[in-house]
Amino acid sequence: MEAFKKELLARKEQIQKNLKGTFSEMSEMRALDLSDEADYASVAVETDIDAAIMEQQRKELAEIELALDKIEDGSYGICEMCEDEIRVERLQVKNFARFCIACREITEKEHH
Repeated sequence: MEAFKKELLARKEQIQKNLKGTFSEMSEMRALDLSDEADYASVAVETDIDAAIMEQQRKELAEIELALDKIEDGSYGICEMCEDEIRVERLQVKNFARFCIACREITEKEHH
């Protein structure tokens, strides 16, 4: 459990650094004095990509926060759907997994 907690905390710190860096870059790009449409288009595309990456990282950060809370309350590694234990192998691959493999497949089918 301690190893998972360390991994989650390290990833949380990395994501927070990434988000800070990306936010700074986006602010700098917005402050640029763009002289032509090509420059503007290039910056707009880059900003959109950065925004998408930031959104994905925010989602991962929320999942990590949830996993850390679960470690604290003793529910880490328990599937939110069937309440069986999530296999250690799955947690080693995705340490913030909320569902066992079977339930994850069910939830993915429901969301498509």
